[in-house]
Amino acid sequence: MEGQPLDSCEFHAGELLLRLETTVRADHAEAEALVDRIMETVTGMGCAAGKEWEIRLALEEALLNAIEHGCGGDPAKEVQCSVLCDRERGMLIVVRDPGPGFDPASVPSPIVGQNLYAARGRGIYLINQLVDQVRFERGGTEIHMRVK
Repeated sequence: MEGQPLDSCEFHAGELLLRLETTVRADHAEAEALVDRIMETVTGMGCAAGKEWEIRLALEEALLNAIEHGCGGDPAKEVQCSVLCDRERGMLIVVRDPGPGFDPASVPSPIVGQNLYAARGRGIYLINQLVDQVRFERGGTEIHMRVK
């Protein structure tokens, strides 16, 4: 999944069922409320048909990573979230944070050795298992998740 090409240009403005652009403070409660609103919208429009649980969990993980790592837990900072949906191409979810970024290849696998017992560090792994395509942009400050 990781590393597969992901082309947001495949989504054409005239064919979108949904284009949602929003910003949320780096606050866990606000992020949870945002996830609820997004899921209510995409479920109501049929964008998430049959993959609601996977989309919800991937979106939660991406937002929480952005809050904790990209914003350092500082509620004065903000995380941006974009959701595109069309019936033919599925959904594209993009989460952006103002942080310094990171190298996704340097994140240790949570399913190897002592990492199995770690209390944290499974977010990116889970996202890769839950959605069809994942791509990191802008030095790791932006994650693109596609669900077909």
